[in-house]
Parts: sequence; C-alpha cells; structure tokens
Amino acid sequence: MSQSATPHIVVIGAGPGGLASAMILAHRGFQVTVVEKEDVVGGRSRELKLGEYSFDTGPTFLHQKFVLDEVFQEAGRDSEDYLDFVQLDPMTRLTWNDRSLQTYSDQEKMEAELEDVFPGSVEGFRRFMKDQSEKFRVVYPVLQRPFQTIGSYLSSELLRTLKHILTGKSVINALEKYFDDEKLRLAFTFQAKYLGMSPWKCPALFTILAYTEYKFGVFHTRGGLNKIPEAMAKVVIEEGGKIRTDSEVSEILVEGKNMTGVRLKSGETIKADDVIVNADFGQAMTSLLNGRGTPLPKMRKKEFSCSTFMLYLGIDTIYREEPHHHVIFADDYRQNVEDIQSEERISDDMSIYVRNSSLLDPETAPEGHSALYVLVPMINNRHDQDWDSLKQDYRDKVIARIEEKTSMKDLSDRIVEEKILTPSDWEKRGVFMGATFNLSHNLGQMLYMRPHNQYQGFENCFLVGGGTHPGSGLPTIYESARISSNLICDRHDIEYGRIDLATAYIES
Repeated sequence: MSQSATPHIVVIGAGPGGLASAMILAHRGFQVTVVEKEDVVGGRSRELKLGEYSFDTGPTFLHQKFVLDEVFQEAGRDSEDYLDFVQLDPMTRLTWNDRSLQTYSDQEKMEAELEDVFPGSVEGFRRFMKDQSEKFRVVYPVLQRPFQTIGSYLSSELLRTLKHILTGKSVINALEKYFDDEKLRLAFTFQAKYLGMSPWKCPALFTILAYTEYKFGVFHTRGGLNKIPEAMAKVVIEEGGKIRTDSEVSEILVEGKNMTGVRLKSGETIKADDVIVNADFGQAMTSLLNGRGTPLPKMRKKEFSCSTFMLYLGIDTIYREEPHHHVIFADDYRQNVEDIQSEERISDDMSIYVRNSSLLDPETAPEGHSALYVLVPMINNRHDQDWDSLKQDYRDKVIARIEEKTSMKDLSDRIVEEKILTPSDWEKRGVFMGATFNLSHNLGQMLYMRPHNQYQGFENCFLVGGGTHPGSGLPTIYESARISSNLICDRHDIEYGRIDLATAYIES
C-alpha cells in the first residue's frame, strides 16, 4: 500500500475509545489524526490536577484487565511495558447501616468473609459463581461482534444468548435465586451503577458485571487510571499517528452518505477517508452534523443514565484505616435509587463511593497527604436543576455523611484542595444532559437497538465509546474501539489478526 493510497482516519476525541482505535489503526498502517478539544488526552478518564494532588476525573479502577491487554497487543505492545498495575486485595469495602463487607477475587477469602458477615450465604455464592461462569462464557462472544443489521440476531452465538437476555427479570430479581438477605444481594448489584442504572431495572443479563469482579479481580494503575489513555497516546505517536490537543471540532463535513473530514473551531479543515466519533454520543449527534444528525428533541426522548456529583479532595493526612475503595450505601438504598431514576429528586440519604488512592499509590499526593475521590450517583440534568445554588449545601451533606459512616471523623478540617463537579458541570463539559454513563442499557438500547459501531446513514462514520455497542464501562469501551477498527479495516480490505487472551480466562 503506497503512502499516497494510505487512508486517513480522523478520530474526534482522545478518550479511551478514541485512543484505543487510533493505536490499533496506526499499527495496521493507516494515517491517523486524533483531535481533542482539551489540552490533555483522556476525555472523562483524564487526569485532574489540584495543586500537588492528582485525581482521575472519571473511572478509578479497571476490571476485565485482559481486554485492555488484548487492545495493546492489537497494537503490537504489552500493556505492562507502559503501565504499572496493582491488583486490589481486598477489592472494595461495602458498608451498610449495620455492617461492612470486604470483597475479594480470591474465592476462599470471599467465602470466609461471607460466612463471617452473612452466615449461611456461602452455598448461594458458590452457585452464583458457577451459573455466572456458564452465562459469561455464552454472552462474552456477543460483546465482541458488531450488530449492524437485524439479521445479526440470527447468529448462532446470539441465539444461545437470548435466554440470558430476554428473561424479563432485573438484576435484583435474578439474585433472589442465590441470596435471601437483601443487603447481600446489593453486594452483587451495585455494579449496575457502572451503567448508570437501577438494579431493580437493569436487565438480569448484567449480573455478569459482579461475576467478572469476583472472578478476575480489579486493578489500579500507579498514578491513576488516567495513565492508561496517556500510555495509549504514546503508542499512537510511536506508530506515526498524530494527536492534536486544543483542537475542538465545530462540524463534521458531509457529502451525501460520506463524511469528508472535520472543521475545527479555529476554521481549519482536516480531510479524512473515515471519521471515528469518540465525542459524547448525544452531544456529537445533536451538534456536529449540521442538521444531518439527530434532532435535539428526539435525542432527549432516549433513556439516559444517571449523573454523578463529584468531590475531589486534597487532604493533609492519610486515613490508613480506610480502604482503597469504599462504597457506603444509602440507609434506604432502594428509595435512593428511585430518586435518581426519577431524574428530578435529589436524595439527602445518598450512596457514596470513596477512593483513598494514597494508601497504595504515593504518586497521587504529597508525602503524608491523600487525594480523595468522592462520587455520589445523582440525577442527570434533564430538568436543569440549579446546581449553582445547590452544590455547596449538598457538598456539606456529603462530607457530613462520610464523617458519620467512616473513620474519617475530621475530614472537613483536613481539606486543603477541593473541586466540585455537578451534573450541570458535566453537561458544560460536553456530556449530554450530564449523563456520565451515556445512554441507558435497557433492552431497547442494547445490541442492534444501540447506535451501531458503523453509524447508520453514513458509509464511513464509526462510533466508539459508551454510546455505541457494546456499551459503557472501560472494557466495553475498549471493545467498541476494536470492533470499529476492524470494520474500518474490512472497508479498506486491510487484513488483520485477532488477539484472544480472554478465552483462557473465561475457561479457567
């Protein structure tokens, strides 16, 4: 393939999906240019700096690490040459109003902890892990393939999966088969929040999210998960690709069914043979296609995930009794979830996630200090709440609850750096309706019914990220990048192999 004949791919957005696709395609011989509106790479996974403290803006841990390893190998690289992984043991502390549970991917440790905190529950846990192992083995291949036509449903792989998809049950309903105690069921359902959904509404298919954690574990990367997109960007450049930060796209250029390139806010035009959209789906399709996208009223009728209320706190001590990950459930968790799903009610009885990264990772804060990341699942911004007037009072309630429920009794006195992000702030950053987990994952917005990896109506527009198949969450975002990269290669008759590390894990 001569240089003049080499297709040029423009990637809009340097988030995890955009960078994963860029490094795969650059390695396969394409010309690749990534344009990113911010001054750093990472998108919602970028680093946030407050003085000497470093935070992940969004995701704070990695599960199904083998997917990331596969993506790096697709680009001819070993992820461990670029990143320092730490497997968490224990993974997470879960706290209710009367007890706490440490979670482990070591089955013996997990069974011992369950017997101590929820006596008599071990047999149900064993059945859960066995059943989910079989389910994951059937479902996983479906998450690796595109669903471009309705005929995709006739594949033998999908037909085997339908009994797990079309159950009519929610995640919480499915767990009644294994656990009598509702609090224990929550230990296997809170992962639905990765999709921004209620476990009472999230399809039972997604019990596999808890399984993948308890089976394969979760990982931290030293310096934060923001080091993953930074490593991907390094690979892109090593492969001859270009990454242009401070380069916001104002319009995708279209002729008929083809996208011919992009126009930047600066007025510069960049021509392309194919365009990959890694910008937020709702935002991009309502604002970048000059009337050829989705009308705003139609987009707003879709179901979107919840948002998050964020606190990034630099503190002048290290709370050594606190775990790396801590989930504090609302006293009435179901009501809290219903409030969030209402998209209107703001819960004072909130659930809170805290990451205390400095226990394991001295790179995130000065010596003797900590960078605390606090996430509260929150209503999205569909109804335009006045967060400017609400946020300080709500911040105080979150801090008070953390002080009440944890060993951090003097937290409010220890804060030396602080930043708040509300649903409105997320929306101002380009997240449609502030829905940080993108489109919801109901049955009407999954597989073929989710926006396609090769976007309908255009010959050369490809989507990556949480707004396309297979969905939100880092492993599935990486998989969306591989799917779209393969579709582009198919379009240009470029041969490629398939890296498969997952089978060995799944069969183990």
